[in-house]
Amino acid sequence: MRNALLTLVLLVAGPACAQTSNPFPEPIPTHDPIVVGVTDFAVLPDAGNEPTRMMTMVEEPVSGRFFVSGMRGRVFTLDRDGGSVTEYLDVDGPEWGVGVNSSGRERGVQSFTLHPQFAEAGTPGYGRFYVWTDTGNTGPDPDFRPGGGNDSHDTVLLEWRAADASALAYDGGPPRELLRLEQPFGNHNGGQIAFNPGAGPGDADHGLLYVGVADGGSGGDPMGLSQNLGSVFGKILRIDPLGSGSANGQYGIPPGNPFVEVGGGALGEVYVLGVRNPQRFGWDVDTGMLYVADIGQNAIEELSPAPPGANLGWNLWEGSYGYVGRSGVSTRNPRGDPAMTYPVAEYAHGDPLLTNRAASTGVHVYRGGPIEALRDLILFGDFPSGEIFAIDANDPPGGGNGGMRRVLLRPEGEEPTTLLNLVQARSAVLGREAPGRTDLRFGSAAEGRVFLTNKHDGMIRVLKP
Repeated sequence: MRNALLTLVLLVAGPACAQTSNPFPEPIPTHDPIVVGVTDFAVLPDAGNEPTRMMTMVEEPVSGRFFVSGMRGRVFTLDRDGGSVTEYLDVDGPEWGVGVNSSGRERGVQSFTLHPQFAEAGTPGYGRFYVWTDTGNTGPDPDFRPGGGNDSHDTVLLEWRAADASALAYDGGPPRELLRLEQPFGNHNGGQIAFNPGAGPGDADHGLLYVGVADGGSGGDPMGLSQNLGSVFGKILRIDPLGSGSANGQYGIPPGNPFVEVGGGALGEVYVLGVRNPQRFGWDVDTGMLYVADIGQNAIEELSPAPPGANLGWNLWEGSYGYVGRSGVSTRNPRGDPAMTYPVAEYAHGDPLLTNRAASTGVHVYRGGPIEALRDLILFGDFPSGEIFAIDANDPPGGGNGGMRRVLLRPEGEEPTTLLNLVQARSAVLGREAPGRTDLRFGSAAEGRVFLTNKHDGMIRVLKP
């Protein structure tokens, strides 16, 4: 920690001209875009008078159906072809007592995932799925506190267990609470939860749940939580949801986690540290590498590799550059601390390609499927603007935006366009005001299918050759 602080002092020393909110000499390249087909897949019902704010889309591989979660609490199932949409569960239903807090843009059901044994009768994971949600029910004592802030609300990890995994609607009992966080501020709450899709039975990673936890909110990580190994905030955790060795006895701590034997107050749950707001992550099933789309402060959005024990740098670094506060980053000595893991791709908030702020999202590594143009590429994007980007998965670039390629969408019989244009066009057909943002997320499935969700028109779209 002392070396990291000394590095930061060296970075910010010097003239003010070394500080900037855009350290990249050129904008995101727009020449030679990758063009892929896109078609409508399914429409989710509105939530009241507003579109469902879709957050997570996961496939159940045995039946081929999909589960799609919305921030307000409803979870839907879709058949393999998207022709049938059924409400599976309302997490915010009064019978469960969860009390989903979905106020504002960032709060609500953050993520949803199925145990890899969900459909395998007779296994320990049969019927189990997990919900990572913000709640206004702050009565129970939290397992983890930030040590400051405003005690805004709690974020809880819940396990549900269906009696019949093939049922059209959830038929199990109340959820079991695995862990609870006291949130110091109203923003930067949770992130994604997921199981490694490349880990099969017998693999050490099989059945271990990855949990993205943001830095607690406000701005700049004011309590220094992301670099504190004794705090869960600003981390990606890895836990065994079926175990019991945690302090609260509700989950297990995998013995192979990188900080289990460190001591000194380090939490064994921690898998990766130094993240700000890890809204989305995904694996390269060929290499096993985890990639994280970590949302930046006021200057840089990043896509970073996250091997076990990696420190992605926040709040000492924002992307490849020393963080100097809301004014931006220092251009002195970029990527200057070998103890950090730096991005493979990054872009500036002020890039002319973007609209309505900036925030990175993703991540899908396309290794096999019918879309030749995407083969061996890492797909990620900017979720306000809906822009989609790709970089080489076999030889990822060393940071910056020079290795990024823009991905455009071509509906059948039309010219290539962006997701934002498609969402705005559909909103006009629905008689709704055109949104200025998409809130893009990716979904994926067998046979190389890649889906695009958004919060503004209720439509799920699928990429095609």
